[in-house]
Amino acid sequence: MQQRLPSQLPAPIAFAHRGARAFAPENTIEAFALGLKMGATGLESDVWITADGVPVLDHDGMVKRTLGKGKPIAGFQRAQLPAHIPSLSDLIEQCGAEYELSLDLKDPQSGQAVIDVVREIAPAMLERLWLCSPVWESLLPLRGHGAKLVDSTRSQRIKEGPERRAAVLMSNGIDAINLHHSDWSGGLVVLFHRFERLTFGWDMQEPHILERCLRMGLDGVYSDYPDRMMQAYRDNV
Repeated sequence: MQQRLPSQLPAPIAFAHRGARAFAPENTIEAFALGLKMGATGLESDVWITADGVPVLDHDGMVKRTLGKGKPIAGFQRAQLPAHIPSLSDLIEQCGAEYELSLDLKDPQSGQAVIDVVREIAPAMLERLWLCSPVWESLLPLRGHGAKLVDSTRSQRIKEGPERRAAVLMSNGIDAINLHHSDWSGGLVVLFHRFERLTFGWDMQEPHILERCLRMGLDGVYSDYPDRMMQAYRDNV
């Protein structure tokens, strides 16, 4: 077995992707609570903003209708949304704040809204808040507020090459890069660590994938199966 390469963090973060979505409806309080109960040290979701400015957690940002097409969350007041769509405040109030929280920012104004909510109701969580965007430049206005910033992309989109991207992220204060697990290699992890950037990997559903990525030194892993993730974590960290 390959020797485990070191992570930048004392212990990698184990994110339950959209909660324990393999076992409960995704992005619901039930799924988030179950993910934590199964041992995950972090939660992941997508965040959208309602018409009255409330950050809520949902994947595609559409409110489904029985007939016809869905309507964007941005067209609803918070009180008009279905009960299964939680707000960020609901998550913190019902699941606490003693975990890492990774949020994909889906609206241009969602980053600052998330920071404002966390600062108001759980300020100590700011240092465990990871704000992700596929356009890392959009994260620049969020620097200096306590949250961690994550470039969420794919290797084929890094046209300038990984070493240049790592240098640019470091010089611009972007804390981490998040790639699909198939994009990562031990050498690539070492490269980003050389620039003191954290490395996250997503879509890790099978034990052998989780084990491989944990052993190459990734700082965070995302899985729909917290049980498999935590078993791999115990075996390889």
